Amino acid sequence: MSDPYPTPHSSGNQSPGSQSPVAFSIVIPCYNEVGAIEDTLREIESSVFWPDPYEVIVVNDGSRDGSTEVLERLAEELPKLRVLHHARNRGYGAALKSGIAVAYAPIIVITDADGTYPNHRIPEFVEGCANFEMVIGSRTADDVEYSKIRSIPKFFLKRWVSWLAGQPVPDMNSGLRAFRRSTIEHFIGIMPDGFSFTTTSTLAFLTNFRPVQFLPIGYKTRIGKSKIKPIRDTLRFSMLILRTGMYFAPLRLLSPVIALFALLSLGSLAYDVFWVANLSDKTTLLFMLTFNTALFALLADMIDKRTR
Repeated sequence: MSDPYPTPHSSGNQSPGSQSPVAFSIVIPCYNEVGAIEDTLREIESSVFWPDPYEVIVVNDGSRDGSTEVLERLAEELPKLRVLHHARNRGYGAALKSGIAVAYAPIIVITDADGTYPNHRIPEFVEGCANFEMVIGSRTADDVEYSKIRSIPKFFLKRWVSWLAGQPVPDMNSGLRAFRRSTIEHFIGIMPDGFSFTTTSTLAFLTNFRPVQFLPIGYKTRIGKSKIKPIRDTLRFSMLILRTGMYFAPLRLLSPVIALFALLSLGSLAYDVFWVANLSDKTTLLFMLTFNTALFALLADMIDKRTR
């Protein structure tokens, strides 16, 4: 059977093992971004200054709009650029994982190809990794241009993530961030192939008590059409947060459910004692449900702590 995820082939000025280590690697997923990718790469080339060498890795995730031809040309023009090609579209997270796998540097920076993020600030994120294991660009500055429709589900999802993490999370899925490669490799096996790579990594670092810094940044209207589907992707984000919360913080995730079942059990018991004068099967089942859910949460929490 053929491999459903074939190894991406690359083009450009470098190949793995062909140069000395670089200070950091910028990984950029690209899927049908012909209108923005060249401007994004030239902006990075002209505005990101660092005393030591760094590299830029663009993962062309099966583009069909002419992005491939643009990237092949730029790979010959820009000395820091490497281009990886996926034969078919595999997803945002899969593209990031391919780029991380071939990156040379101990610090990985990720950003988008659509021109929305202030890439000139990348050195700040790299500097932050001296004291933090992840630095996230929080889209909370005054110059944020963001869809009002997308901000509604984010309002609730952000508070849910903050509850699971046990601390305020101003931006759970920003696409501009830097992190230590050694840390992300601990969690790479649970990182999804879709857009939720960023949300999963945020929760993974915070619930495992890895130091994370949030830097306020601006955010511009993207060039081209967004690939986010608000309803579909909100549901996917919700399921992903639920799964990741169960993986890293099961007791915290289930504690509201346990509290609800406990209140229902006590209410049913009070009704049985003061109005019916008999213990009903409903009350017994509710107490068993409360006990079993609490026991499951405690066991899951013990397993999580033993395997960290």
